[in-house]
Amino acid sequence: MRIIGIDPGLRCTGWGIIDFDGNQLHHIGNGVCKSVSSEDLSVRLLQIYRQLKEVIGLYKPTCAAVENTFVSKDAAGTLKLGQARGIALLTPAEAGLPVFEYAPNTVKKTVVGVGHADKAQIAHMIRMQLPKAVVESSDASDALGIALCHAFQGNYHEKVKLVLSKGEIQK
Repeated sequence: MRIIGIDPGLRCTGWGIIDFDGNQLHHIGNGVCKSVSSEDLSVRLLQIYRQLKEVIGLYKPTCAAVENTFVSKDAAGTLKLGQARGIALLTPAEAGLPVFEYAPNTVKKTVVGVGHADKAQIAHMIRMQLPKAVVESSDASDALGIALCHAFQGNYHEKVKLVLSKGEIQK
């Protein structure tokens, strides 16, 4: 199974791809989809969409795991993050991938063992689990953590997902 983990963000959307076969984990790639902050929101969302679509086309994951939105006191910022998250959900679904969602605390608890772990702790566990991975940003590290969370949850075969494929909804 090839998993793409996606950490949505309007400025930087992190992505990380791993192969998971039984108990074997292999780092495939990671990076960041960036948008230009001086552009209009619609253009920024399009930039993220196109880059994420290119990553999915290049690495051909079999499923996607996306982190749920963190809600803050800044309503405008939360709304923009939600729109970026919409792109993170839409792009793999358009490619026919089943998309799974995980709360930030679930990702942290699964990867680190503590639900309120910080970014440094996640990065440390990524280095432990994927020692050959070269990760240059916290967004990509978080995305790899989301992919690991999905691999470790073990419920990907039990969930019933609706996948849009060839214009039909299938079970």
